[in-house]
Amino acid sequence: MDKVVACAAEAVADVRDGATLAVGGFGLSGVPQVLIEALYSLGVSGLSVVSNNCGANGSGLAVLLSAGRISRVTGSYIGANKEFARRYLGGELEVEMIPQGTLAERLRAGGCGIPAFYTPAGVGTQVADGGLPRRHDGQGAVVVASPPKEVRVFDGREYVLERGIRTDFALVRAARGDRHGNLVFNKAGRNFNPLAAMAGKVTVAEVEELVEPGGIDPDEVHLPGVFVQRVVALTPEQAAAKGVERRTVSARPARTEGRG
Repeated sequence: MDKVVACAAEAVADVRDGATLAVGGFGLSGVPQVLIEALYSLGVSGLSVVSNNCGANGSGLAVLLSAGRISRVTGSYIGANKEFARRYLGGELEVEMIPQGTLAERLRAGGCGIPAFYTPAGVGTQVADGGLPRRHDGQGAVVVASPPKEVRVFDGREYVLERGIRTDFALVRAARGDRHGNLVFNKAGRNFNPLAAMAGKVTVAEVEELVEPGGIDPDEVHLPGVFVQRVVALTPEQAAAKGVERRTVSARPARTEGRG
């Protein structure tokens, strides 16, 4: 039952070239940065990644992306990641863009053993009709486009068929975890992490605080340990290293002369 491994490098040592990965995080919140860095050091490539976005500010999955280690991304947001956009438009990266809620449900469905489901999201658009660019040739032409999906009518409304997602591995970050793999996420750090963890055949969690079994009230558990195979305890320095995607500072109010 003890799922704790000595280090991140050991936890991802069996990830091979061409593996599929579900990765938690949203922007720079709740990103399993230490596990991603361990994958980078491992040197694997040709990875197919399922994640909301592909890193930001040179952090998170952007580390693997910039090194050319990722060949395909299934996600819902490119954002301000210029390297992501460059590789996508330059024909170096295949990208499947899907609605954010659909991505969340596809991960959850895969983890629950549901092969497919119907949703109204995307009906009447290229999400359902096909034709979304997945790969370019570097000259502006689309060489791979999304295929049309099955659409059915239920109670007078159209729904598109979406398939559940299962991946070889999942990488997530939690605020607390015990040796049995039960996890607790902190506020916005919860984001896609529980869903990504459910979708992985082998799920690795880096935890900011490791506690003994019984140290987490069962009512506080966000993700049961049945979905987690390996746990990596972060050092205090690793746990405290959290990036900020965009800093905004309000201007100081002007001082009024003569006030005490």
